[in-house]
Amino acid sequence: MTDAIRTIALVAHDNRKPALADWVQFNRGQLDGLTLISTGTTGGLIAERTGLDVIRLKSGPHGGDQQIGARIAEGGVDMLIFFWDPLEPMPHDPDIRALLRLATLWNIPIASNESTADFLISSPCFQAYDRAVPGLGN
Repeated sequence: MTDAIRTIALVAHDNRKPALADWVQFNRGQLDGLTLISTGTTGGLIAERTGLDVIRLKSGPHGGDQQIGARIAEGGVDMLIFFWDPLEPMPHDPDIRALLRLATLWNIPIASNESTADFLISSPCFQAYDRAVPGLGN
């Protein structure tokens, strides 16, 4: 099935939240009209700074990462933008690893920083891509 990216999950560790909000603001025109899903605090910051509608789930440490992972497994997320902080240990690291594992398993494009997010959003595949989904014979 060839489709454009419709739903993007946005996640950021505390030290990276401002950078993600800046990135979303810079790319507001391309993101407006898409479904944006985010963990609680990050989603609040993005909505406040950009004026975009963001579906806010629980905060990451309170289950938000798992909620996004569940949506990925159900086919409800097309891309994950997760600005994580590689220098800061996270107490909910198992949840983060599970989220990244699910995104990889379900062949969801993942951006972990501004450069990769820029590449993804500027790719022709952002408009139409035939993503192989596990278990569907692709």
